Amino acid sequence: MTTRRASRSHSPSGIKEYTMGSESYWLDSAPAFTSAQRGAVEGQVDVVVVGGGLTGLSAARALAMKGASVVVLEAAQVIGEASGRNGGQCNTGIAQDFGAMAASRGVDQARAFYQAYADAVTSVQQIIEQEQIACDFSRNGKLKLAAKPQHVAGMEKTCELIRREVDADVAMLSREEVRSEVQSDQFHAGLLQRHGIQMHVGKFGVGLAEAAVRHGAVIYENAAVTGWQKQADGYRVDTARGQIRARQLLMATGASQVGPLNWYRRRMAPVGSFIIVTEPMAAERLQALLPMQRSYVTSRIIGNYFRITGDNRLLFGGRARFAMSNPRSDALSGEVLKKAMTEMFPQLAGVRPAYCWGGLVDMTADRLPRAGEHEGIYYSMGYSGHGVQMSTHMGLVMAEVMGGNAAANPWRELSWPAIPGHFGKPWFLPLVGAYYRLQDHLH
Repeated sequence: MTTRRASRSHSPSGIKEYTMGSESYWLDSAPAFTSAQRGAVEGQVDVVVVGGGLTGLSAARALAMKGASVVVLEAAQVIGEASGRNGGQCNTGIAQDFGAMAASRGVDQARAFYQAYADAVTSVQQIIEQEQIACDFSRNGKLKLAAKPQHVAGMEKTCELIRREVDADVAMLSREEVRSEVQSDQFHAGLLQRHGIQMHVGKFGVGLAEAAVRHGAVIYENAAVTGWQKQADGYRVDTARGQIRARQLLMATGASQVGPLNWYRRRMAPVGSFIIVTEPMAAERLQALLPMQRSYVTSRIIGNYFRITGDNRLLFGGRARFAMSNPRSDALSGEVLKKAMTEMFPQLAGVRPAYCWGGLVDMTADRLPRAGEHEGIYYSMGYSGHGVQMSTHMGLVMAEVMGGNAAANPWRELSWPAIPGHFGKPWFLPLVGAYYRLQDHLH
């Protein structure tokens, strides 16, 4: 595995400078996946899974454990995209405000969606335990931080509604209580959800892939799907490494820009998310900064999220810019995030990032996942920035659905129209970013 860690160089003034590695920290520090299938893609199986991220790997493992013959086709390397390029947060709670969800969809629906995320966290923990995956697992919960005084009242109402309707183990923290947990003067209160977990998603993803193979799944890397054709007994799938036939087909591609996936692409906005990770710091310094070592997220629409890694680094991310991820965009976003990090934590002014990277979030219009069947092909995607837990969980769910249990799918009744005006390149991202920045300014 190629390592791209921070390197020292010397400026003309003789001051040591750092250049940030452009690889995901999770991918760079994970073990190599050693069980990819060699040779041509060929033969006939029960299920072909398109996409070697957490959804596809979880589904492959679950299907293989049920006795199905399964092949996973990954265009590059397993967990090489969104599944290995995220913020590593694995939390309960829906992407939207629970109160707003209850008002728009009813309390029963909001409760069911909230419970789906709680179930998803449980699924991740169970897989880690069942497969004995070494991935720096801990259960420290999530703290949502009120970034403005006017956010506090709404957060208090949401906390009370969650406590009454679905999760009694939540709490509001005062400004003083938040200050004892987060050594920053920027926050005015916090909503604590205790059941979130943390892990090294790179180690978890590789461990999940190895587990899928142990249970009988076959995984091809560098096998981009170029097309498929419906046949009497299922599908013929064409890839860069050959053809294979399958009785069932599962699309687990997220915001992938590779292959003939336009029907799915038109229904999601591939929003860039960007992250920096610092050099390792003294454990005592991080203990003073974030003594509870939870996962943290701010209440702004264009906010930030952060946490401590297992090897004593600070991970700090967010929607730094509404742009696609590419080397130039990632570097610009890294500077934005570094500035935000030191404004939030002035005591880290001299700490330099060792990693800076970006990835694409498969954002749906309402920020809820989508899963089901389109023209006979199963799919699950659209996790909208909350995919670590839900992608893993939905792999298990889709194994049930493909076995005939459609009711297992919590998102089965959601319609999924195309985003108006979205026919390919997401030209509207700068406009969306400008709108959200205005909303953050006004509210």
